[in-house]
Amino acid sequence: MTTLIVGGGPAGAAAAITLARGGHACRLIERTSGEHDVVCGGFLGWDALALLDRLGIDAASLGARPITRVRLIAGARRVEAALPHTAAGLSRRRLDAALLAAAEHNGVEVLRGTTVRSADPERRVVRLHDESELTCDALLLATGKHELRGVARPLADRRDSLAVGLRTALPPESARDAALADTIELHLFDQGYAGLLLQEDGTTNLCLSVSQRRLAEAGGPLPLLAELAGALPALAERLGRDLPAQVTAIAGVPYGWSADTTTAGLFRLGDQGAVIASLAGDGIAMALAGGIGGAEALLAEGPAGAQRWQGGFARRTGRQRALAEVFRHGVERPISRAALMALLRLAPRLIAPAALLTRTR
Repeated sequence: MTTLIVGGGPAGAAAAITLARGGHACRLIERTSGEHDVVCGGFLGWDALALLDRLGIDAASLGARPITRVRLIAGARRVEAALPHTAAGLSRRRLDAALLAAAEHNGVEVLRGTTVRSADPERRVVRLHDESELTCDALLLATGKHELRGVARPLADRRDSLAVGLRTALPPESARDAALADTIELHLFDQGYAGLLLQEDGTTNLCLSVSQRRLAEAGGPLPLLAELAGALPALAERLGRDLPAQVTAIAGVPYGWSADTTTAGLFRLGDQGAVIASLAGDGIAMALAGGIGGAEALLAEGPAGAQRWQGGFARRTGRQRALAEVFRHGVERPISRAALMALLRLAPRLIAPAALLTRTR
């Protein structure tokens, strides 16, 4: 049985490692040629850390920064609480490199710098950038939030509600580093939110989720950051005097979406299978769980197991995605955000159970 994995992020690499350990040969195709950062990721929940350990990846040995607290800031209101378990901050550059190295160590053939242009799930064929074709019995799609022609996610009915993800890295700075030590900090504002955490290389990872409308009204990522810095003193303090010169973005993020069905032989992994709001901080765990679970289903049932597994994974993650959507919409709207912050100031311990309810089981 020939298996192709398209995408070398956490989902694709986790699937490759699982298949290789199960004695199943596979080929993984990754479009980038070396280590790189991506827009999403950086926060590893305790469920993600456990899944990485299962794959033979020790996040601490990679330099992951322990995170034991969460801080929510909305205007002048602040709430801080302990997380129920220790999480970590680790750059996707370091994490993805470690996962792909583990895949190769387990005997996976990894093709770097190779772009897949399209896929035909019925024929189980993928076409590469040079117009050559590869056939397979099983196709594991793990291209993250990027669509692949021929197997794009059906999102036409969600266009108005799609979000935009933004990311930049802030250089080491003593006051900011002290404020973020062992803490993930979330800044809440109309139609979006921003998260900051320290990474293993000393930089601060700044990620934002914002509505397409808010970004368009601001005139782009850099004007949006300037606008937010002017309106949110706490965020301005974290950004410092000089705003970032460059911000990477990815549009069309369908928070809450899942692939309930698929075709035989096509396993949708990571964000191609289910997308949780970044506010929950569980995207990496969901990607790892999907990669492992999809690979296990392929090992147990062959390509025919794709449909049963895909529907099962959508149901398995349904509650946490729905709850994350409730929280996301709540913090993006002024009235509900104010009510939520007032409640959490009175009972900050509610943050811990909320965090537990949005973890991947």
